Amino acid sequence: MTPSALIRDARTSAGLTQKALAAQLGVTQGAVAQMERPSFNPTVARLDEVLRATGRRLNLTAAVHRPSIDETLLARNLRMSPAERLAAFETAHGEIEELRGLVRDRG
Repeated sequence: MTPSALIRDARTSAGLTQKALAAQLGVTQGAVAQMERPSFNPTVARLDEVLRATGRRLNLTAAVHRPSIDETLLARNLRMSPAERLAAFETAHGEIEELRGLVRDRG
């Protein structure tokens, strides 16, 4: 979720208008409207301040990154030249075709 969506959701859940939130923050209604635009990129401190004005608190977590791909294979392939990558692809493709043929023969 983007910061702007967090702010808009928190404001509407709290039953606040942009003008009411602006008054609590000491800014204009236009400033709150800008905060609710997708391009808004606040600091963590500013986002927390705005959310607190709606009765919420910012809660950040740092999740462990578990890639959906084997990054070691990707790195190995990137070290290859384009010609080497093409040769490896052609070899793998040929092996897959052989396996398909075996499965088809047994089918």
